[in-house]
Amino acid sequence: MTASPGTIRPPRRLDDVPGWFPVLDQTLFEWLLDRQESTGTSGDLLEVGVYMGKSAIFLGRHLREGEQYTVCDLFEGDAPDDANRAESAYSYSILTRQAFEKNYLAFHDELPRVLQGPSSLVPDEVKPRSCRFVHIDASHLYEHVHDDISAAREALLPGGVVVLDDFRSEHTPGVSVAAWEAVLNRGLRPICLSTQKLYGTWDDPEPIQEELLAMARSRRQDCHLSVQQAAGHRIVRLKSKKGMQPPALVTSKHADDAPPAPTAPHTPPAPTPARRRSRTRRLAADLLPPVVTRAVRNARRARR
Repeated sequence: MTASPGTIRPPRRLDDVPGWFPVLDQTLFEWLLDRQESTGTSGDLLEVGVYMGKSAIFLGRHLREGEQYTVCDLFEGDAPDDANRAESAYSYSILTRQAFEKNYLAFHDELPRVLQGPSSLVPDEVKPRSCRFVHIDASHLYEHVHDDISAAREALLPGGVVVLDDFRSEHTPGVSVAAWEAVLNRGLRPICLSTQKLYGTWDDPEPIQEELLAMARSRRQDCHLSVQQAAGHRIVRLKSKKGMQPPALVTSKHADDAPPAPTAPHTPPAPTPARRRSRTRRLAADLLPPVVTRAVRNARRARR
C-alpha cells in the first residue's frame, strides 16, 4: 500500500495493514482475551497508540455486548511538546485518522470510540476501573510512557491486563526505564515477556502464569519458553520458533478482491551499438596521413 491515505487499497488480510504485531503477540493477545472471556471477566478495551490499526483490528474482534472499545492517537494532530512533536514527525509522518479508519472498517462494521489527541486525554475520557485489557503503544518518551502506565493502572479492573510495547527495543530506552520502574517501584507484576512486549497486571499474576506455562509447554514445537527469577518476580519469557502460525483472524470484507497487478520493472532501452568500421577503413585511418584521411572523408560526405 502507498503512504497517501487517499489512495490506500483496502487491506485484503491483516498482514496488508502496515505495522508491527508479530505472530507471538497475536497468539498471546488471543489467549489472554479468550481466558478473560472464558472466566466471565467483562470490561472495556483500550489501546493507546494505534498507528495504522493492525493490533486494533485484532482487539476489536473481542469486543462483546455491553463493552466499549476506545482508541487514542495523535494521528495527524499536534503533539503536546517539542520532543513528542519531533518523534511524531520522524516515526509517524504518514499516519492519518482516515487511513486508520479505512483499515479498521475493512474488518469491522463499526469504528471504536476514537480519541484524537495526546494520551493525556485518557484519564478524563476513560472511566476508572472499567477496562479488562489495555495496550500501550504510543510515545516512546519516558515521561509520556510513565503517565500512560499510570492511566492504565487507573483504568484497569481488578485482574485486568496491561501490555507495554517496545519495552526492550534498542531505540526506545524511555519505554524500558518506565516499564521496569513500574515493576520495581509501582506495583506492576509481570505476567510474561515476548520479544517486543511486557504483559503485566497489578494483581497476583500466578494463576494466569500457571495456565500460560501449561499452554506454552504444549507448544514446544513452535514456542521457546524460559523462566527466570528477578527482584522477587517470576519472569516468563516466550519466543516464537520458525513456522509459528497466527490465530484464526477476522476476515477482511475485501478478502476476495483481486490483488493489485504487479508493476512491470522498468527496463531502459538498450544503447544503440556504434557502427563498426570495415577492416579497410580501419587500416586507412591507421596508415594514411591525417590530411589524406580528412580529404577522403570530405569527398565521401560530398557524394551522399
